[in-house]
Amino acid sequence: MLDDPVLLARIQFAANISFHILFPAISMGLAWLLLYFRWRGLRSGQRVWDQAYAYWVKIFALTFAMGVVSGITMSFQFGTNWPGFMEKAGNVAGPLLGYEVLSAFFLEASFLGIMLFGRDRVSPRMHLTATLLVAVGTTLSAFWILSLNSWMQTPAGYRLENGVVMVESWRAVIFNPSFPYRLVHMLLASFLTCAFLVAGVSAWRLRSGVGGPGTIKVMRTGLLLAAVAAPLQVFTGDLHGLNTLEHQPAKVAAMEAVWETQRGVPFTLVAWPDEEARRNRLAVEIPYAASLILTHDAQGEVRGLNEFPGEHPPVAAVFWSFRVMLGIGTLMLLVSWWGAWQTRAGRAPAPALLLALSWMTFSGWVAVLAGWYVSEIGRQPWIVQGVLRVADVAADHPPATVATTLFGYVLLYLLLLAAYIGALRHLALKPAASLGEHSPDHYPNAMSGA
Repeated sequence: MLDDPVLLARIQFAANISFHILFPAISMGLAWLLLYFRWRGLRSGQRVWDQAYAYWVKIFALTFAMGVVSGITMSFQFGTNWPGFMEKAGNVAGPLLGYEVLSAFFLEASFLGIMLFGRDRVSPRMHLTATLLVAVGTTLSAFWILSLNSWMQTPAGYRLENGVVMVESWRAVIFNPSFPYRLVHMLLASFLTCAFLVAGVSAWRLRSGVGGPGTIKVMRTGLLLAAVAAPLQVFTGDLHGLNTLEHQPAKVAAMEAVWETQRGVPFTLVAWPDEEARRNRLAVEIPYAASLILTHDAQGEVRGLNEFPGEHPPVAAVFWSFRVMLGIGTLMLLVSWWGAWQTRAGRAPAPALLLALSWMTFSGWVAVLAGWYVSEIGRQPWIVQGVLRVADVAADHPPATVATTLFGYVLLYLLLLAAYIGALRHLALKPAASLGEHSPDHYPNAMSGA
């Protein structure tokens, strides 16, 4: 492995994107949750919502900064590690990345300062508007980035001239076949990640004895958000799976470790996919379930990996990543419904619920990373499905050079991740009194005087 520069470059980019995606996965959902906190505070006059905003906007600022910095580093790798991609597909990638900067990043940057520091300097309505525009900006950023990534998965609206991608229809490029499903799936994943972070930190504060009356309300808000988003994610995931089966059947075959094309395919709960023997070892299966899930027909046909010789992804990585994503998602659904029911009508959360939420604080990160690995590893060996292969666009760097920079990236990212989690822990340990959570619960309705 250490003498393969292409594989090392892939691992390096995977390390960059794995670190980067952790932060947009929080900030996209948290921006909208902050808007809700601000709106509730202004409409109801309850101080706890204003205090919740003041607390969580600090975490948003830290998360947003980490996402911006890691995103810049990741974009550099298009030039350093994958120059062939920009040479061949730059006519698509360049404008879409430019649109993200011009529309989303500029919008966020323009109003982020007002959102973070203008609460006592501008009118309440103006501050609420700034928070709304920052939330819109985070979603616009996801729109453009996922449009590009989806085009790489299901390319459309292009033609090839001497091996170079030329755009024929920007509408077809942007709204390519998988884009709507990926966008909604990622936004819901962000809401779930944010919901469990908010609920988990709040539960941790209550268990540590530093929470206040606002902490319980914030925790329940996170639970209700997750309780709504989780079933929607199941529905969206089903639609996304049907789309993937149509446009990327090799990826689906790897997700389910289906080797031979057949009907009535069982769903494999656990197994060890053996690529050399082209079979699954130690498999535990549910008869007909994979066909039923993938085609909505118990006798539906699923194409096997043997139909894609040399053009299917590594099976074990995709197979297990998919099951990690499903397992965490199912746990999120059950815990959020349990928590929403257990805390209904102002009931105090049980110690068992607080413990479960504390352990699941970063469960969204695990699910997002697992889903991202399914999507990106599942596209191999293509960088643009059916158009450009990864091996054909990689830079010709010596393996030692790529391995050294890979080690540096991983070490730096581990240190930054530890620092980020340490900062969250520091904020979570702050007593409610220091945050003003034991001050009077109501204040005059600011919306009326805006």
